[in-house]
Amino acid sequence: MKFGFDGKRAANNETGLGNYSRALISQLSDFFHQNQYLVYTSKVKQSRQITSFFSDKRIQLKFPNKSSTSILWRSFGIKRQLQKDKIDIFHGLSNEIPFGMKTGKIKTVVTIHDLIFFRFPKNYKFIDRQIYNFKSRYACENADLIIAISEKTKQDIIEFYQIAPEKIKVVYQTCDDSFKRQAREEFKSSVRQKYRLPQKYILNVGTIEPRKNLLLLVQAMKNVQADHQLVVVGKSKAYAQLVRSEIKKLGLEDRVIFLKDIPFTDLPAIYQMAAVFVYPSFYEGFGIPIIEALYGSIPVVAATGSCLEEAGGPASIYIDPNDPVTLANAINSILSRPDLAKEMIEKGLAHVQQFNTAQVAAELMDCYLNIPPKM
Repeated sequence: MKFGFDGKRAANNETGLGNYSRALISQLSDFFHQNQYLVYTSKVKQSRQITSFFSDKRIQLKFPNKSSTSILWRSFGIKRQLQKDKIDIFHGLSNEIPFGMKTGKIKTVVTIHDLIFFRFPKNYKFIDRQIYNFKSRYACENADLIIAISEKTKQDIIEFYQIAPEKIKVVYQTCDDSFKRQAREEFKSSVRQKYRLPQKYILNVGTIEPRKNLLLLVQAMKNVQADHQLVVVGKSKAYAQLVRSEIKKLGLEDRVIFLKDIPFTDLPAIYQMAAVFVYPSFYEGFGIPIIEALYGSIPVVAATGSCLEEAGGPASIYIDPNDPVTLANAINSILSRPDLAKEMIEKGLAHVQQFNTAQVAAELMDCYLNIPPKM
C-alpha cells in the first residue's frame, strides 16, 4: 500500500507534534516495511533531528509540483498530487486534512490531539480559535477515520462535534526510543556538569504557559524538602514572568533552575537523574512527558482533570491542580519513602509497556486496514 502523510510538523517542528509525526511514520516503516511512506511538505527545517528522520530511505519526501502555490497547496493543491502518486490512505497528523478529499478513492485519516481551545478559550486569540475550530471540525466531519490520542480527547470530539463514537479510534502515543534506554553513567555525569544540575532535583518539562500550571509547582516547592531543587525545561512565554515573580516572592531564587533549548539527545539523561517528575497541567491531550519519565524509571506526580491518569497509570500520584499543599505532600512522600518510590517506578514501567513502539504501530495499522470502503 501507499501511505501519504501531512509533513508540515514532521518537517518543521522539533518537539511536540513534530515528534509525534516522525515517530508515527518511523514506527510504521520499521514494522510494515512492505508499504511505501510518502511525506508531503512545502519546506523542511534544517536541524539534526529532522535531517536524520528524512535520511531514512524508506521515507519519501514530496514537495509541491512547480505549478503549485505552496501556501495553498497543503489545503487544496495536494489532492491532485496524491492522486497522481496513487496514494491509498492519507493521514493528516495534526488536526486537519486537505479540502475536497471526501470525493475520490483516497481514504483519509486525521489525528486529533486535543480540543483544548474549547476548554481554555482565554489562552488563545479569537482568530486562532476560529481557525483551529474550523479545521478540526472539517477534518472530523470529512475524514473516513479519526484517531484520538486519548479517551479524553475522544470524549471531547463527541461532545463538541457530535461525531459518532464508532468513527473514532483511540491510539495512544509512545515516546522516542531514546527515553526507553537508560543513559550511561558517564553521559549522565557529563550532562549534569554541562547544565550544572544539582545532585537532587524535581523535574518539570513543558512550555511555560498558564495551562501547564508551573506556578502551582513553584508554590509547592516552598514546602518540599529543602535539599531538593526544581529544574524546569521548556520554552518561556509571557506567563514565565508571573512564575519568576512568585519565585522571588517565596525566596526560592536559589532553588529553581530554568533550562531552554536543550538538545533532544540530552533530555533523556536529564529525566533519568531526577528524583520525581511533576506535571501539574490543567489540561492535556495525552501527556507525552509523563511517558518519557515513566520509561526513565522516575516516579510521577500529575494533575487530575484531563487525561493524565491515562498516561501515568494507577501507580502515579494525582493531585488537584489548584492545591499546592497536597502537591508538596505528594512530592515529600516520594522523597522520604524509598519503598514508595520503588513501587511507583516498577508499576510505572509495567504500565508504559502498553505504549511500546511495536504495539502502537500494530494498533495504527489495524485501524488503517479496517477503514470502510469508500462509496
